[in-house]
Amino acid sequence: MKRHYLSAAALLLSSHSAFTVELDPVIVTASRTAQTVDESLASVTVITRHDIERQQAQSIQDLLRGVPGVSISNNGGPGKATSIHLRGTESDHVLVLIDGVKMGSATLGTTAFEQIPIEQIERIEIVRGPRSSLYGSEAIGGVIQIFTRKGGGALTPFFSIGGGSYSTYTASAGISGGGERGWFNLNASGIDTEGFNACTGKPFPDGAGCFTTEPDKDGHQNLSSSLRAGYRFENDIEVDAHALRASSNTEFDGDFVNESESIQQVIGGTIRFSPIEIWQLTLAAGRSRDESDNFKDGTFVTRFDTERDTASLQNDLYIADDHLLTLGIDYQSDKVDSNTAYVVSSRDNKGLFTQYQGTFSAHDLQLSLRRDDNEQFGQRTTGGAAWGYALANSLRLTASYGTAFKAPTFNELYFPGFGNADLRPEESRSFELGLSGSVSWGHWSLNAYETRIDDLIAFDPTTFVPANIDQARIRGLEAIVSTQIGGWNLDTNLTLLEPENRSSGTNNGKLLPRRAKQSLRFDADRQFGNYALGATLLAEGKRYDDLANSRKLGGYATVDLRAEYNLAREWRLQARLENLLDKEYETAAFYKQPGRSFYLTLRYQP
Repeated sequence: MKRHYLSAAALLLSSHSAFTVELDPVIVTASRTAQTVDESLASVTVITRHDIERQQAQSIQDLLRGVPGVSISNNGGPGKATSIHLRGTESDHVLVLIDGVKMGSATLGTTAFEQIPIEQIERIEIVRGPRSSLYGSEAIGGVIQIFTRKGGGALTPFFSIGGGSYSTYTASAGISGGGERGWFNLNASGIDTEGFNACTGKPFPDGAGCFTTEPDKDGHQNLSSSLRAGYRFENDIEVDAHALRASSNTEFDGDFVNESESIQQVIGGTIRFSPIEIWQLTLAAGRSRDESDNFKDGTFVTRFDTERDTASLQNDLYIADDHLLTLGIDYQSDKVDSNTAYVVSSRDNKGLFTQYQGTFSAHDLQLSLRRDDNEQFGQRTTGGAAWGYALANSLRLTASYGTAFKAPTFNELYFPGFGNADLRPEESRSFELGLSGSVSWGHWSLNAYETRIDDLIAFDPTTFVPANIDQARIRGLEAIVSTQIGGWNLDTNLTLLEPENRSSGTNNGKLLPRRAKQSLRFDADRQFGNYALGATLLAEGKRYDDLANSRKLGGYATVDLRAEYNLAREWRLQARLENLLDKEYETAAFYKQPGRSFYLTLRYQP
């Protein structure tokens, strides 16, 4: 960690989106300060725009499938409810940021990943492990930060158009530029698919799945746009503003509602400057919205709109070479507007945090501490400590410990007939040990961890409301290997997970729902002149759909193939064949996943 690394990171981050360089991507999520992957003491995966286009991913779900430590459950294909479990924790134990602005529904406690358009994304950072000591509530399993496309350089238009199975059509167009000191990117995209019959549920009295039988196609449409712009002045004051809006219409099967019109929106801005050489000041603010109108056979039923305002002031002080002290304050305000009556419909949270990062010869150290003052739950203190040791030029040992918490959602607290206003925040403590190396043939890493969660919120069958009745112990192992053989780039990762319910009662010792115990992903890619070929193998072990482990979801393996041809310097034709073997599988009981499908995309990018 060098004193000049923030300015170097800023230069890299403001480079033209089409420019590629063989350097570690700069990450800012793990420590709230810029680092490379090699410098970070956290377990981090960075997915770049190049990776998105190389994989020809159709959604964030496609992109995150098989990422180390990530389990995904989906309710029936594109646009349907998608839950992400990070290192075996709950789906609302993942903090999600878009360009630094905190996203998510205050009522559900989760982020609608299925509604976030992939064509607007420049980079995704997945940080595994607790981060409450830097970000506050929700970051028990980790943090996922999504960065929109930034632009910069010469004025450059770009677009894509595609189509494929299930009567799917996609299109995107945009323009970027800004020159040497400025940057901007304006982008719009859309997807329209007829989908397939998402659910094979059973109606009452034997209700299961979606609790109805609706054998029709469940379509999805999404229109989105984004704008990001900024400028670095000669006195090195840097301003950045961004906005993203996605409007969706999604059909699904359900006995209460079967169609939803939703909006995901985030607006924010950042100012960075250095009053003196050793001090960098960052002021950021933003607002995110999660809105949904829900219908049954075209008749309006419910409306849930949530709004989240956030602001932060962060000071980075270089107290000596290779020693960085961070001091900051966060503010968050959540509001709910719905035709469902909530006893309480707003709350705020204030947080103070500090962090020290230092290097002592072969040792790296990171210490963090945070104090949150929640309007409903009072004060909470979380902390973290991480240590790294360079055993040799190419071998590094890391160890870390962290605590985290999760405040209950408005639904868990106040939903009529369901909420429990006496709920306490969930709390966790995590340990991790890692070893990584870079050798002549590639890179590898091995990380083992254990997380214990107390006061887990779950449905209490004796009172028919949620309660703090559960405890969990999650153990995991993640192995990652990257190499090149015969011109092929090969990437493999294996996740072994033991997400065990440690609550008293009949479910003690059973697996937490919808987490596979084993997950393996293997990617192979190669360039042949104007051609590129690639394949992905994803294999996941069995999982269970309920706490009692009575409904098993079988393991599965899928194979995806992809090809690309450069028609000219600016034009690329891409083809993707998903689920080559037409494997039938479910990640949530009674909800189908896409079968064999084919997609074709034409891209223009000078």
